[in-house]
Amino acid sequence: MSKDLAIILNNGSINSAVATAIAAQRYRLVMLHMIWGAEDQEAEKTTTRGRVAFDQQTAHFKPYREHVLEMSFLSLLSAPGAPKRTSSEGAETRLESRLSAPLLDLLPLTACATRFAAHHQAAAVYLGLRVGTGVDELAQATEYVQIWQDLIQLPCGIPDLELAAPLLEMEPWQVVDLGFQLNVPFERTWSCIGDGGEPCWACRGCRSRESAFQQAAKPDPLRLARRG
Repeated sequence: MSKDLAIILNNGSINSAVATAIAAQRYRLVMLHMIWGAEDQEAEKTTTRGRVAFDQQTAHFKPYREHVLEMSFLSLLSAPGAPKRTSSEGAETRLESRLSAPLLDLLPLTACATRFAAHHQAAAVYLGLRVGTGVDELAQATEYVQIWQDLIQLPCGIPDLELAAPLLEMEPWQVVDLGFQLNVPFERTWSCIGDGGEPCWACRGCRSRESAFQQAAKPDPLRLARRG
């Protein structure tokens, strides 16, 4: 086991950047970026922007290794006509929670990161997963992390590998506040879900970002960089 290496999933977002900075305090980094593939032009632009942010963060953190993985087959799962996840006979199930779809999407990424950890004999895998303090969603996400931890350590036979989700219980403004303490390069992160080459500052992603910086009482370096 290489006790000074950690695998970090990084999609170019604020959460990814802060989780990467946390991991960098203890470990040399192996940064992973997954490309899902694109079903349409807008999805392709979003993928490209995330990749650009990842490359910028890679230049900042200077990891031991970085890997960009093509996982275009995953786009088939959201293609038109793909079967929808529904509960049986209208009964309420966990799959109906707001968090279920993101956790389901995270499954292959977590598995891939774990395999890279085994290859590099890393000590930890870091996820930027954040759900906040909502009791039900926090319990669901905590169970997700714990099940993966048990799977890695017992059946997979890697007893010393840690699956870390350091942002899990934080609110967005707390992530921003912590990021400033760690000198995270927020100007190298991307939140916009619009289709422009610059942040639109109007979409759900941009509004959430702006709210987080306002609540943290911090200026957004990305907005300042664009003004400059």
